[in-house]
Amino acid sequence: MSATIAEAIDAATARYADKNPKSKLLFERARESLPGGNTRTLLYTAPFPISIRKGEGHTLIDEDEHIYQDFVGEMTAGLYGHSHPRLQEAIIAAVKDIGLNLGATNPYEQRYAELICSRFGLGRMRFTNSGTEANLHCMAAARRFTGRRKIIVFRGGYHGSVLSFPSDAAPNNVDQGDWILVQYNDANGIKHALSENRDVAAVVVEAMQGNGAISASPEFLKTIRDETTRAGAVFILDEVVTSRLSPGGLRKLVGVEPDLVTMGKYLGGGLPFGAFGGRADIMSVYDPSSPGYLTHNGTFQNNTVMLNAGYIGLSKVYTPDAVELLNNRGEDMRRKLADVFKGTKFCVTGRGSLMCVHATNTGLQPSHMTCKDDIMSVDALDLRKLFWLDMLDAGFWVQPRGSIALNLQIPDEAISEFVEAVAKFCSKYKELIALSDAN
Repeated sequence: MSATIAEAIDAATARYADKNPKSKLLFERARESLPGGNTRTLLYTAPFPISIRKGEGHTLIDEDEHIYQDFVGEMTAGLYGHSHPRLQEAIIAAVKDIGLNLGATNPYEQRYAELICSRFGLGRMRFTNSGTEANLHCMAAARRFTGRRKIIVFRGGYHGSVLSFPSDAAPNNVDQGDWILVQYNDANGIKHALSENRDVAAVVVEAMQGNGAISASPEFLKTIRDETTRAGAVFILDEVVTSRLSPGGLRKLVGVEPDLVTMGKYLGGGLPFGAFGGRADIMSVYDPSSPGYLTHNGTFQNNTVMLNAGYIGLSKVYTPDAVELLNNRGEDMRRKLADVFKGTKFCVTGRGSLMCVHATNTGLQPSHMTCKDDIMSVDALDLRKLFWLDMLDAGFWVQPRGSIALNLQIPDEAISEFVEAVAKFCSKYKELIALSDAN
């Protein structure tokens, strides 16, 4: 890290600390009861995280009364913004007119399941409490159905808090001996892994990796489909993040038909949610009326508040027309950001309303980002930190890793203001971020 970039970061960090004394105090208090003052690792930032006390519409307000326009969108789960009136009505109605914790089968689970199956083309489905659970139970279904154990996953993939593969299986992952890692977008790697391993129950993949917004190539996805069929393995498409990218999920845009699909995030209407489903014959392993069925329990996976809010959100708010509109706005925003970043070490990847801002020492462009490893060796962590600090200072809530997810309540004016702020950043730090002739 050059001295000039170091000085810029030091100055920005000092402004950050000076502007947020209450957040600093709350962090110090939180450390007395939470390890590192934190209960969600991703949200930890040095020197301390900003504490948000309220969200309204598309904005956030912190403990020091700063207002931010939210471009994080709760890592894609905050699709509806922070106070959508239809969701408020649905949540209040569930508490008031239906009741909490019924401890029984209820009509609301059937109603929402029918909508999800119709919308996303699933034969059967089940609810869970998170995307992590959805993927765990989906893999269990594949193992029971095939009688096999191994799971093929990809470098840079993320399928939940205990299913993370940044470069290898994370140390807190489950089933440490059962993963076969293949490079993302490596069609030949898939063929080799399936031909060399006869105990593969499933291949699990994101059609666009949430970590970095790197898209799978059509050839790669087609190879997975063809080779899993040939090997008798289950093709699981993780759409926990990407199901919002078209009315029928990203799989409809890329034209791939997996055996099973996992979902989560926004589909809970702002509440904890996960689901998995697909082929009826595979999902039948969870049919409790059949001999030898797999159990799948969870106290809150058919809770009335989530089922009501999720149903209203998907049927009345995030309609197919709303899906197309939001994702078209995202495409327009990404084009504008790409124009602003021309000639700099920054670029933006993504699809529709989901994207990621990258900074690399070589000015690597999206067309050359086929997997996480393409980025890791040239990742400019210092420039990404400077960008994050500068955007916060300008009143835009962003993530240090660069992930952006638009929400339905964000107005066009906010998007224009963000693009303008990025342009000012590029002008302000031109000497630090401009590409050299050698690049």
